[in-house]
Amino acid sequence: MLSEPGLTPATEALLRQAMFPDPDRMAAELDRYRQGPRLVLAWAFAGQVVSAVGLEVNGDAATILHLGTHPDHARQGHARTLLREVARHLNLRTLTAETDDEAAGFYRRCGFVLQAMPSPWSRARYRCEWVA
Repeated sequence: MLSEPGLTPATEALLRQAMFPDPDRMAAELDRYRQGPRLVLAWAFAGQVVSAVGLEVNGDAATILHLGTHPDHARQGHARTLLREVARHLNLRTLTAETDDEAAGFYRRCGFVLQAMPSPWSRARYRCEWVA
């Protein structure tokens, strides 16, 4: 079930999974969600929030900033369903994200087209785009 809970302890814990593991940077990112205009949507399964996404929305386009799924519910399709329902709920024509090799396969399976992009790190980076 899709919901717009905002930043709660459950959604915060899920979004933290997708953040650079530095306490100061995490705190700054979470403050940006609290101050807006970022949006947090979640997917609940059996009454528990199992996946959450943080977005910046601009009309019929949105950028995925952070996406996390509870480890006990990983690889069960919850994040994919969440993204599909987010696109439907917000009437999105485009959904974009940046990722690395670790999540590239996930985005491909969700129907995103990936394009390599320059990276300031030693890891490959990709721009992912889904178009309705």
